[in-house]
Formats: sequence, structure tokens, C-alpha cells
Amino acid sequence: MTEKDLLYDTILARSFSKNEQKRLGYGAFVASLLFVFTLCTVFKPYLSPLPTVELQLPVNAGLRMLRITETQKPQASRSSSNATYGDSANLTIPTDQINITSNATTPHKLISSENHELSVFKNTSLPKNHLDSFNSTTNTTISKEQVVTEGNKLEKTMKPICKKLARTKICEINGDVRVHGKSATIHAAITFAFSGNSTWHIKPYARKGDVAAMERVREWTVKLEQNANLSRCVRNHSVPAILFSLGGYSMNNFHDFTDILIPLYTTARRFNGEVQFLVTNKNQPWINKFKGILKNLSNYELIYIDEEDETHCFSSVTAGLNRHREYYKELTIDPSDSEYSMSDFRKFLRDSYSLRNAAARPVTTRRNQRRRPRMLILARGRSRAFTNAGAIARAAKQIGFKVVVAEANADVASFAQTVNSCDVMLGVHGAGLTNMVFLPENAVVVQILPIGGFEWLAKTDFEEPSKGMNLRYLEYKIAAEESTLLRRYGRDHEVVRDPSAVGKRGWEMFQSVYLVQQNVSVDINRFRPVLVKAFELVQMQSV
Repeated sequence: MTEKDLLYDTILARSFSKNEQKRLGYGAFVASLLFVFTLCTVFKPYLSPLPTVELQLPVNAGLRMLRITETQKPQASRSSSNATYGDSANLTIPTDQINITSNATTPHKLISSENHELSVFKNTSLPKNHLDSFNSTTNTTISKEQVVTEGNKLEKTMKPICKKLARTKICEINGDVRVHGKSATIHAAITFAFSGNSTWHIKPYARKGDVAAMERVREWTVKLEQNANLSRCVRNHSVPAILFSLGGYSMNNFHDFTDILIPLYTTARRFNGEVQFLVTNKNQPWINKFKGILKNLSNYELIYIDEEDETHCFSSVTAGLNRHREYYKELTIDPSDSEYSMSDFRKFLRDSYSLRNAAARPVTTRRNQRRRPRMLILARGRSRAFTNAGAIARAAKQIGFKVVVAEANADVASFAQTVNSCDVMLGVHGAGLTNMVFLPENAVVVQILPIGGFEWLAKTDFEEPSKGMNLRYLEYKIAAEESTLLRRYGRDHEVVRDPSAVGKRGWEMFQSVYLVQQNVSVDINRFRPVLVKAFELVQMQSV
């Protein structure tokens, strides 16, 4: 034993007895064990394996949202409901890795690309210090290769944002969507670098393929962009938006309905008024003309988006309008591609303009009294006008009709009331016949065809659509003697003798001759059987 050890034993002996020294040794040993146990208990959460992070980027019409779920195996720290935590996340992409920092906040819902609701909750079953350490100090890293691989898989299954149909193109964008009017751009936010097609161009008017019409429509650009590149929101909207154009052939009554109003109805009706209309190619007379329909489709004032330099933000934007999938379908709704029908649209019109007659009234009343059915003769102020409308009216009265002669005008509400009060509507082929949408069901439409080979137009524009409206259809094709073109060109001129040859020179030639220059003088004796047939069809309504 050294001198130092002897000195230490001497000092210890002076202070404690041998029994006290033993007890002191045991106490020190126990204290050491307690100290080690305490260290293990306090620092155990920090020493346990870090939770695995599952990165999911679900696609919702081309946009992605981030979801982080706890997949740690030890069940002691999981609630029985398997709730997930980390309901908000920031995604940053450095050169060599992706850092994901999770912050537990209040529950909210995410919508996946399959329209399933994904509820994300704070996991309160985890120890508070565990959550704190994960939120504030832990960066869980995923290799760049893993994210690129997953991103490639998602891009392959990504739903197209824009789709092309025969007569229209429509883009449906969901998520963080920002619309800038002056630049005609729709920005859609994404949270990752996207290598696929990220830009689309669209003219939101439902007559694709018609060069003359589409030249009058402003082109818009739809872009997928990462958040950092987006302009700041100035006006935030709580409802979805629909962008459509009032260019094209607007203010022609036929095109007003087949290119704009019917497509707008099928696109917007499902929102029950909770939708914001964004109008490009502002046309104030058109808006004034159809304000009754617009107010019944949207609860909000129109936004003339072309004039807006501020950025408008939405959770969903539809650019363009839906339309029948087949190219030569006019004034028609495709039942295979829409939850609505032309019967639904016509009921919507009756509600919008307070029209009383859903169906043609019986000619014989309950008191066995007979009423005179009403006939509307559509007058035209310019081309394809009746030059003997008075004679037609007198002949119809002799057969038993009460006759109204009127020309459609900008006061749609008033003229709709007139049309809806009639049992028969008669007119030369033209946009005025589009007012048959206001006729009651089982009413009769009589289309008069000028010379020039109008058969295909007559069938496509009014005969076929009348069936979808539950109307009865009659047709009368005039002879050359009933056209003013005979007096202008002579019987032997090609215009009268061979209209098909003129038509082969193109639509502009056909239009200028047969649509613009021609008026009609009906041969009453030749036309009378058509009036009689219309009267008989109305009589059948009373049976």
C-alpha cells in the first residue's frame, strides 16, 4: 500500500466508522444505478429509431398535395384509430436531397385524384416531447432518386388537365389556381418539378373547328408552375370559376344557344349558382339580352376578366364549355356525357322566364268548349323574309288558327312569353327558329326551306334538335317560283337551275346568295296542306 493510500484511509477512518463506510459505499452504488436509469428514461425518445416518413403526392386533375403519415412499427406510441400526423408540410428540393419538415396543426381534409376524402389529424397519442423533437429538430431525408422515381410514376398516371372534344376544348384545373386577365393566363400551382407537358392553349368558345368563329375568340394559356413562380393573390374567391368567351358568332340567336347557353348550362348547372363566371371577349349587348339566364346560373356578378390586372385566386377553374361529343349536333345535350337533358334545359328556361306552359294545351277545354290554337309566324326584317306574310296569316285563320306575326328581338323575356303561348311556330330556315326552345312540349314547328340545297342544314339545325325537345316537326320546301332569286337571276341561271354547283364554290358563296339575297313568297295553294297537317297535329293534343 502506498503512502497516498495510507493517508486517505487515515482521513476516512477519522470521519466514519467501518459500518458507516460500508453503508456509504452501498448508497453510492445505488445512486449510480438510479442516475444511469434516469438518463435512459429521459433520453430514450431521442435515442429511439426515427419514424419513417411516407411521401405521397396524390394527383387531383394534374395538381399534387403533400401527405405525411406515421408508419413506425412500435404500437405503444400509436393510437387505436391509426390517426396520422403532420397535416401541413413544406417541401424543399436542394441539390442532393429533399428535406421534409412536419408541423402538427388542427385537422383538415385533402381531396385525392379519385375524389376520396383524406383526413389528416394530429396524433395526440405520441408523447409531447416526441412530437416536439420531430417537429423542431428532426429533418427526415429521402433520396432524390426515390422522389424522381415516384414523380415519374405519378406523371404517367396524371389525369389530363385539358381535353379535346369534337367542337370544344375544356380545361379543368383544381388546387391553387390563379387567373390574370390582362395576360390571359391561368396559373396552376404544383409543389414539385414537373417534366411533362405543363402548358396548354385554349379558346374558351364551343365551336372548335370553325375558323371564322374562333378568330374572334381570345386565346388563353394554362400553365403548371411551382409555387415560388406564382403572382400574389389580390382577390380570393370562395367558389369555383368558369371562363367562357362571348366572341365567335355571339348575337346570332342560333349560335347564342348552341355555342354558349346550352354548353354553359351543362357546365355550370351542377354548382347550383355557387359559381363565378369569368367573361372573356366582353359583349355587353349579349349580357343584357340573356341576363335572365345568367342570373339563374350564377349568384355572383360577372367578372369581365380581360380588363383585370389583379390576380384572382380560386380553388377550381373550368376554362371552356362542355358540348355534345359529335361534330354535327346542334341545340342538343349529349345524355351519355351529361347529367342533364334538353328537357331539363327547357324546364330551366321556363323557370328563368316564368313561362306557364310546359306542354301544349288541349284544344277542347274541360267544359267541352273549343279554343282556337295559336300560330306564331316568324317575321324577318332582312333576308329570307316572307314577302306575303299577310296571305299566310289569312290562310291559317281560315283553317282555324289564331295567328300572331312577330319578329324576335333583344327582349328575350317578352318574346319567350309569346312563343310559349303558341301551339305552332312557323318560319323560314334561320336563327329565329331557335326560339322553339320556348315552345311547350308537343307543339309543332314548321320549317320552310328556301332554294339552295338547305336540306342538310335544316335537318342538323332544327329537325333533329326538335326531337330532343319533344316537339312535332313539319317541313315545306319552296319551289323556284316562290323564291325572289328567280326574278333576280332568271330561271336558266345557275343560281336557280343548279344550286349544288354554286354550293361547291364554298360556304361564303352559298351564304351570300342563298342566305343573304333570298326572300320567300309562299304559294298559298301549295302550302295549304302543311297548314292543315299542323292543325290536325294540334287537334290530336286534345285526345
